[in-house]
Amino acid sequence: MTVLSRRRASAEKRTPSVFWPLAGIVVPLVGWFAKIEIEGAEHLPEEGAYVLAPNHYSEFDPLIFAVATWRLGRAPRFMAKESLFRVPVLGAALRATGMVPVARASTAAAARETIAQAKQLVEHGRGVIVYPEGSLTREPDLWPMRGKTGAVRLALIGRLPVIPAASWGVQEIMPRYGKLRIWPPRRHVRVLLGPAIDLSDYKGSAQHAAATDLVMAEIAGLLGRLRGEAPPAQRWNPAEHDQKETGRLES
Repeated sequence: MTVLSRRRASAEKRTPSVFWPLAGIVVPLVGWFAKIEIEGAEHLPEEGAYVLAPNHYSEFDPLIFAVATWRLGRAPRFMAKESLFRVPVLGAALRATGMVPVARASTAAAARETIAQAKQLVEHGRGVIVYPEGSLTREPDLWPMRGKTGAVRLALIGRLPVIPAASWGVQEIMPRYGKLRIWPPRRHVRVLLGPAIDLSDYKGSAQHAAATDLVMAEIAGLLGRLRGEAPPAQRWNPAEHDQKETGRLES
C-alpha cells in the first residue's frame, strides 16, 4: 500500500527552495530508470526532524531514496563527506541544499560537530538520510553489513526518530560498483519504510554499537520482507574477510 495520495506535502516542500528546480530535473530522470513503489509511507514524519536509515548496495540507490523522500513530501538531505564541502561549486550546492557534513573519526571535534548538526536539524525541522553502513555493502548477496555509529549518535543527541528503510531492485539498474543500465527503462524498485526505532534504552556512548546493531537488524528485516527471504542472523564484517570498509570493493 503506497498511501502517497493521502499524504500532504510538508511546509519545506511547499516553500520555494533550490529543491524545486533540482526536483524538476532529478525526478523525471530517475523516473526513466525506475518505477518506484513506496510502502510504509506513514512512518516518515510529515514535519519535524528525523534520521532516515536505508540499506546501501548500489551507487544509484541515493537517487531512489532522494526521489522517494521528495514524493513523500520531505526535502531529501544526505550526510555527505566533509571533503566534498570544500570542492568549488559542489560545496556551495551542498550547503545551499542543507546537506550535512560527515563528522570525522571519534574525536572531541567530531563530537562537537555531531552536536551542532543535531541542533541544526532540530532547529530547522529537517530530516537527513544517513547510510549506517557508511559505504556499499560488502556482503556477497547484498544484505546489509555491519553498521557504523554515526546515525544513532546523531539521533540520540538530537532526540530524533530513526526511521529504518530498505529498497530492492536498484541492482538491476546499476549493480554494485557496476555500470548504469539504460535499457530497459522503468525497472521495478520497491522502497519499504518501517516504524521509528525506540532507542530510549541506548543513551550512553558505550551503547552506540548495540543501538547500531538494532538499527541494522531492522533494516535487514525490511529488506527480507522485500526479497521474501530471511536475512542472515549475523551482519557481515568486512574485517573478518580481509576487506576494506571504504572505497571500491575488490573482486
